[in-house]
Amino acid sequence: MNVIRLYRPPLWPRLVLAAAVIAALGGAAAAYAGECPADKRVADGKGQPPGPGTPSGVTDVVRASTDLAKEPLALPGRQFRLRQLEMQPGGVVPWHSHNERPAMIYVVSGEVVEYSSSCAVPITHRAGDIAPEKNGTSHWWKNTGATKAVLISVDLFPGAAKMDEHMM
Repeated sequence: MNVIRLYRPPLWPRLVLAAAVIAALGGAAAAYAGECPADKRVADGKGQPPGPGTPSGVTDVVRASTDLAKEPLALPGRQFRLRQLEMQPGGVVPWHSHNERPAMIYVVSGEVVEYSSSCAVPITHRAGDIAPEKNGTSHWWKNTGATKAVLISVDLFPGAAKMDEHMM
């Protein structure tokens, strides 16, 4: 009688993956800690007024990008990109909109304040926070702290536009 043995991968990689998923799901609520308080959300344009129109004290480095026209999605004119931004104390990411460019910002270190057109109060983002930037988001950011803030941004960038028009 022949016995067929099926390959079964070791248990430890599956346990590590399960622990990572559980940790990510468990931390999801805390990751959005820098959101506008529910009682301070207002209609777009009724929140914080537009801020500075030019960046200052900010370094923006594209770490990776993918031309989505060449991917199975076939989305011409869009780049899926990952950037690292470093904001010096007092640094400003100028007023801009995300109506055409959704993004997610992960605060690696430091603390920054967001001034959003749809929030009646400034929003503080600390290390570990994630800030979703969607249609209807117009805002500017400032590092009001005494140390450099490091941010990772992932967005769907309109490839033909100029970089300075789409900071953050």
